[in-house]
Amino acid sequence: MLTLNNSRDQIVMSNNKQASLFTKLIDLKSWHVFSPKFLLIIVIALFAYSCSENHLSITSYVDPFIGTDAHGHVFPGATLPFGMVQLSPDTRKDDWDGCSGYHYSDSTIMGFSHTHLSGTGVGDYGDIRFMPTVGKVILNPTKDENNESGYQSKFSHKTETASPGYYQVLLNDYNINVELTTTQRAGFHKYTFPKTENANIIIDLFEGVTSDQILDLWIRFVSDTEIEGLRRTKAGLITNGSFF
Repeated sequence: MLTLNNSRDQIVMSNNKQASLFTKLIDLKSWHVFSPKFLLIIVIALFAYSCSENHLSITSYVDPFIGTDAHGHVFPGATLPFGMVQLSPDTRKDDWDGCSGYHYSDSTIMGFSHTHLSGTGVGDYGDIRFMPTVGKVILNPTKDENNESGYQSKFSHKTETASPGYYQVLLNDYNINVELTTTQRAGFHKYTFPKTENANIIIDLFEGVTSDQILDLWIRFVSDTEIEGLRRTKAGLITNGSFF
């Protein structure tokens, strides 16, 4: 704590560095003759000094989870401005509050698809869903007619994070850590599996954010490291197509 005194006023500065700079800018003997112009110079100088001490990027203040609850219709996943892909988790289907594919009140994830709408009041997309699992391969996302559990997994917000262009979550049922990020035209998945002899990645082209009419879909293994496919659907008068 630094205190500057004269016969008329007392200034208390809580920051020693700023106080040092302040004393260089003023003459204590003429403290009583401040002009508005001089005060403006001091304010600008102190502001510039404080900004130079702060190296945080403005994106560090962004919270992608804002709008994912209640009626916000926002997805928390990874994307770029005007990007072609929006990589995000899907937690529900055919639901107005969850028309982005995700709702903060949910506790299960059905997979991670590549296209989403944010902030709309109508659900759509959810194309090309990926889901990593371990153990027996299950093809239904939720319980089927025989009451067998699906490939969806429970998760917790305590092990879920998001920042601009990045999303991460732990799938509790499989102990798989999922990380997602994107470029302008591609999505990247990183799955960290536990030690197991049965690690799976499900590519589900039937599922989406809504129950659309499927016009065409196919998938082909080009090589051991490359897969290509197509999903084309129709919802009302709108036809969507995603090739990968």
